[in-house]
Amino acid sequence: MEVREVELAPGEPYEVRLTGRGARGYVWTWRVTGDADAVSVAESPVDPVDPVDPGRPLLPGATVERLYVVRGRVAGRARIRFAQVRPPYPEEAAFDEFVLDVTVL
Repeated sequence: MEVREVELAPGEPYEVRLTGRGARGYVWTWRVTGDADAVSVAESPVDPVDPVDPGRPLLPGATVERLYVVRGRVAGRARIRFAQVRPPYPEEAAFDEFVLDVTVL
């Protein structure tokens, strides 16, 4: 699990790119703790491209990157925990996790 810290001004965006495993049934979820009003999180579309040959379309089942935009809203400190889970199996531990500690100045 990676933990990263960032400082943002109100309105400033920060991009988080996470590797998807949708073909295996995993999705990324997130939960904001601390000053939850200090930030907003939104998933943005990413054009899937082959990392070896960007001109070639991805094959079915290929790994697709996910892009999330975290935006500072008001002064405060928030922790965002991204977890890669399989929704049909909520009792399973997350396959991967990423934590972003955000301070909005």
